[in-house]
Amino acid sequence: VQPVESGGGLVQAGGSLRLSCTFSGAITSVFNSKIMGWYRQAPGKQRELVATATRLKSTNYADSVKGRFTIDRDNARKRLYLQMNSLKPEDTAVYYCNSDTGDFSWGQGTQVTVSS
Repeated sequence: VQPVESGGGLVQAGGSLRLSCTFSGAITSVFNSKIMGWYRQAPGKQRELVATATRLKSTNYADSVKGRFTIDRDNARKRLYLQMNSLKPEDTAVYYCNSDTGDFSWGQGTQVTVSS
C-alpha cells in the first residue's frame, strides 16, 4: 500500500499550507488500527516524525511544530491531513505520511518550500 501525498508548494515565511494524504489501497480496518503520522525529511537530514493521530484523533506533535501544525484524519476515507500555519524556512522538507511505525510503503512525498 503506497500513500499519495499532495498539497505542498512554495510559500513565504508566515504562510500556510494544507497537506493531504490518501491510502486508497489500504483496508479500512487496517488503516483505522494504526496510529498515523506525518513525517518530513529535509536535505541532508534524517526523516523525522512531526505529528501523529490515533483513530480516535488523539494527537501528538514534535516540539518544533507544536502550536503551528494540526493533524487530522478521515477514517472512513482513509485520508490524513496536515494543516501547517506560521511556516518557517526550517519547515522546508519533503513531507510523507505513514503509520507511526512505517508499516506502509513510502509514497513520493510532497515538497514544501518556505522562503524567508
